[in-house]
Amino acid sequence: MDTAPLAAAIVETFPGLPEQLQAAARFILDRPRDVALLSMREQARQAGVQPATMTRLAKRLGLDGYDAIRDLYAQAIRNDGLSFSGKAGAQVMVQKARGEKVLAAEMVASLTNQIGRLAEPEQLNRLASAAALLASAERVFCLGLRSSHTVAWHMNYVLSLIGEKSVLLDTHAGFGTDAIRNATPRDALFTVSVAPYTRATVEVVQYAHAQNVPIVAVTDSLVSPLAQVAQSTILVSTDSPSFFHSMTPAFVVGEILAALVAGRGGETSLEALRHTEGQLASFNTHWLPKDGRRP
Repeated sequence: MDTAPLAAAIVETFPGLPEQLQAAARFILDRPRDVALLSMREQARQAGVQPATMTRLAKRLGLDGYDAIRDLYAQAIRNDGLSFSGKAGAQVMVQKARGEKVLAAEMVASLTNQIGRLAEPEQLNRLASAAALLASAERVFCLGLRSSHTVAWHMNYVLSLIGEKSVLLDTHAGFGTDAIRNATPRDALFTVSVAPYTRATVEVVQYAHAQNVPIVAVTDSLVSPLAQVAQSTILVSTDSPSFFHSMTPAFVVGEILAALVAGRGGETSLEALRHTEGQLASFNTHWLPKDGRRP
């Protein structure tokens, strides 16, 4: 599939649609998977319109009702899962019709909203609980592959600054995840994956669960294969006006957890940081101006 269903028709008719129909049309363009999976009423709620608006849009597009739109998108998922290329085709047309500045502004607004939701009480409780689990572990095994790799890598890097607590699981040379065999119930696995879930990540998580290793998961759904076995789960949104799912909220969660774990280390963390800074200074790791002052 080169584009999501109805994308071309929606883009063509978009300029002439009333404001409420434009809001409904934008939802279909930006959230093709949800069109197939959510009820019409839930889609209308998330689009900020009345359910009748969704029906009016369907008829404006020449269909009998909104169920016809949902059927088209459900069929697209069955055929090829609304692939990146399909969503990219829709983005190209939307970007051309509405402009790059509009798309960029919508991405910033979406990310701002997603990150802001991390400050909600339930999410803060989850963050504190996850930090407590990681801080109490003898070692933290960090796992994130493909688009999730940067989250796990950064967690491992920050924890490495405060001692030898962290072990990065990777797939370089085909044996990077082997270290999980040394994990015990006194350790913890910090893992990140969002749909479409990386098979190797799921397999490592299932192995760790079978070995009774506590798991902290950053993922996008309570029914994801990570959340189903994790002791602590932090949910992040991956919705994006872009063709590619957003990883920024997951990265923010990783930064927060790393900071909380370091803070729980108290004087031990401070002493480790002083040792780290001494080593970095000896190797002239960081650039300094010619006068030697830090910028």
